[in-house]
Amino acid sequence: MDRLKVSGIRAVAAGALCLGVMLSGCAGTEEQKKAADSGKPRVALVMKSLANEFFKTMEDGARDHQQQHRDRYELIAQGIQDERDINRQHDLVEQMIAQKVDAIVIAPADSRAMVGVSKEAMDAGIVVVNIDNKFDAETLAQEGVSIPFVGPDNRKGARMAAEYLAQKLEPGDKVAIVEGIPTAFNAIMRKRGFEDAMKAAGMAIVDSQSAHWETSEAEKVVSGMVSRHADLKAVLCANDSMALGAVAALRAAGKLDDVFVVGFDNISAAQEYMKEGAILCTVDQHADQIAVEGIIYALDILAATPFEVLARSDTPQDKETSVDLVTAGDIE
Repeated sequence: MDRLKVSGIRAVAAGALCLGVMLSGCAGTEEQKKAADSGKPRVALVMKSLANEFFKTMEDGARDHQQQHRDRYELIAQGIQDERDINRQHDLVEQMIAQKVDAIVIAPADSRAMVGVSKEAMDAGIVVVNIDNKFDAETLAQEGVSIPFVGPDNRKGARMAAEYLAQKLEPGDKVAIVEGIPTAFNAIMRKRGFEDAMKAAGMAIVDSQSAHWETSEAEKVVSGMVSRHADLKAVLCANDSMALGAVAALRAAGKLDDVFVVGFDNISAAQEYMKEGAILCTVDQHADQIAVEGIIYALDILAATPFEVLARSDTPQDKETSVDLVTAGDIE
C-alpha cells in the first residue's frame, strides 16, 4: 500500500476514533460552545465568501439539514468575506483544529494553499472532506495525503452553458472569457469547459482574463474587452457575480443588446437578468446540496469503526454532484 493511501486511511481511522468523544471548554461563538457541549459529532463547514449569494445558499442548505438531523450532529458554519482572503480561511481551519471538531467540510479559497492546513487537521485526527473547489492533485501528493472531493464536474457544467451559447452564434464569432481565481481548480475547469465548446463550434476566443470572482473587477475587465474588440459577440463568465459585472459594463458601453453573457451558479440576481434577456444562461450546481452531501459523507466516515476503515485498501472516493443548465425558460 503506498504512502498516499496509508496516510489517508490513518487520518480517517483517527477521525473515527473521535466519534462520541465529549469535548468541553472550547472558546468561541455561542454556536461553537453549544456544539462543544452536545456530545454529538461536531462538523465544521468552512466556506469561501459569504458575500457571494452562492455560499449563503450553501450555508442555508447545511443549516436546514442540521436542523432536520439535530440528533445526529452539531454544525459550526464559517466563511470569509473576500474569496481571496486565503490567510483568513487558513486561520478558520486552525481555529477548528484547536477546538477539536470531529470533521471539517471545506470549500477552499485556493486549491493549493489550503492543502497544508487541511493535512494539519487530518494529522490531528479530524476527518476532512473537500467540497465545491477541488484540491490540487499534485499538492495533495506532495503533502502525502488523500482527501475525498464532493462536488460537481465544473468543466462539464461550463461546457453545457457554452454549447447552448454556440447555438446562438456563427462559426468565427469572437468571444471572451472572464475567469475566476487562476489557482482555483473550479475556475480552471470552467475555463476549460468554455474553451472546449467554443473551439468545437469554431468560435474565436479573442480574450481571457481573471476577475477573481468579483463583480466590480469583472465590470472593469469586460469594459476593457469591449473597447479592444468592437465586434465581440459573447462573454462567458466563470461565475454569476462576474456575469453581473459584465452586464453592467456592456450596458454602460451600449452593447448589452449585441453581446451575449453566460454565467455559472444560478444566483437570484442572475435569474432576474435572464428574465430580462441580459444574461443568456447559467449553470446550477445546487449550492444548497453540495455542503449537505459533504457533511453526510463526513458523518459516514465518522460512523465507520476503526477496524472497518483500516481493512479497506483505499481512502473514501470522490463523489460527483449534479450540474444543470438554466435558461430563461426554466425560471418561474
